[in-house]
Amino acid sequence: MLRAESVLGRLEAILPPALSHEPDWSALAWRWVVNKRSGTGALVAVPKVSAIRLSALRDIDDQKQRLVANTEQFLAGRPANNALMTGSRGCGKSSLVRALLTTYSKQGLRIIEVDKHDLRDVPEIVALVRGRPERFILFCDDLSFEAGEAGYTALKSVLDGSVSAVPDNVLIYATSNRRHLMPEYFSENAATQHLGEEVHPAEAIEEKISLSERFGLWLSFYPFSQEAYLNIVNSWLKHYGLKAAQIAEARQHALNWAVGRGSRSGRVAEQFARDWVGQQGQ
Repeated sequence: MLRAESVLGRLEAILPPALSHEPDWSALAWRWVVNKRSGTGALVAVPKVSAIRLSALRDIDDQKQRLVANTEQFLAGRPANNALMTGSRGCGKSSLVRALLTTYSKQGLRIIEVDKHDLRDVPEIVALVRGRPERFILFCDDLSFEAGEAGYTALKSVLDGSVSAVPDNVLIYATSNRRHLMPEYFSENAATQHLGEEVHPAEAIEEKISLSERFGLWLSFYPFSQEAYLNIVNSWLKHYGLKAAQIAEARQHALNWAVGRGSRSGRVAEQFARDWVGQQGQ
């Protein structure tokens, strides 16, 4: 018995402290963190929020305009939609959400990051912020599910059909590389029925579509053209202080970088700029 208590004592010394259940409401953003020891979650303030300006996000003007309009409706207390942003990786989906916080934090906008594995805790998060004067976006980044995951059912319930309604000071914004948030298989398409001129998708496909349809606003992001990619590279190089001649000199190197990465995206453009400026000793 004494030996067991000694072992427990040593374990408690190395485990992280229990999370406080009273959030720091002076913060602009939080992460929902679940304590592995107790199984309970808490809002943990993000000590330093990365500041991104909306104007710095280039070549996604349509997506930016629509999400800004939806967010302004939300901040004004008017009806607004939960939003799902899907498409190519590194094209500004999550950066756009962070830029909203930079722009609208003074108007009361706040962000809570929730991992997909913790979506079952959304009712608990909602209970914490219900009645608060701030306007909260529950942000789920890189959202995707495999069949049978608990978070899938929990998110469906929150978005539509839950007995406990989400308050009007909460919206859900999510990003994903998949339009329907779950993997799709050829065998499922084989079960699709054709009745005359009508097409009836198989039940498995209908189930996968049903979650994404619960988001009222869909925004699609596409791979950048070469011109758009170079515009973003030039913007980053200018941000780091390079002159026009130096930026022109980097053009072919930027294209080679994109070929090597197999992608032209805002993320790849920023990574090239960091590497190039670092090598030039700027």
